[in-house]
Amino acid sequence: MFFFIQKFSQASSKMLKYPFPVRLGTSRRTDTLSLKTFLQQKFSPLFPRLWLFSSYSVCMNKRQYYHTSPCCFKKKQKEAVIPARPPSTITYLPDSPKPALYITLAGLIPFVAPPLVMVMTKTYIPLLAFTQMAYGASFLSFLGGVRWGFALPESSPAKPDFLNLANSTTPVLFSWFAFLICERLSEAIVMVIIGLGIALHSELFLLPHYPNWFKALRILVTLVAFFSFIITLLVKNIYPEGGPKRPS
Repeated sequence: MFFFIQKFSQASSKMLKYPFPVRLGTSRRTDTLSLKTFLQQKFSPLFPRLWLFSSYSVCMNKRQYYHTSPCCFKKKQKEAVIPARPPSTITYLPDSPKPALYITLAGLIPFVAPPLVMVMTKTYIPLLAFTQMAYGASFLSFLGGVRWGFALPESSPAKPDFLNLANSTTPVLFSWFAFLICERLSEAIVMVIIGLGIALHSELFLLPHYPNWFKALRILVTLVAFFSFIITLLVKNIYPEGGPKRPS
């Protein structure tokens, strides 16, 4: 028993003095092997089954050493890859200049107000439907003017060629034809919807020169106008007609 205590105290004192080589420039694997060799030499007579703990690694650094288990290693977190936003999408809407964004949102009121009033009153009002169609046709003319004006400056990416100038007149033609058949209000509304769709398609795919934030605004306006016109057509077929008549 006395021999066992003396042997253990000698080994402990040697461990405190770090007899095994610990060099700052060496790798962790060298330090681990040195510590294992030292433990096997000093404690193998006392603990013959010390090899059971050989699977545990001892990591050394400049100041301290610590004992770790293989199950304690954390998995590396995968770096989150943020996909780039595709062009011509509504995700660029927050990038819009504040005046353009606020004016565009205010410009949606004439599209939304007529069907909202008719749904709340459960009555189809031809005058409100006509004002909604007229505003949509006027908006088509505005889109044609935007394309024409965008192609005029010398520094503009859209040149004043036949492609740009001819496409700027297309929404105006749909607007004119919608007013021409305004006696048949449902057909006029459908004509405005078609004009808005063709104008959006040409601006996003045929003439991709507008800034992305302007394309996002165009997508927003087209979607709101489309659904507002659809609601108006549904109200005409569901609710009875009433209210003031539109001027003939």
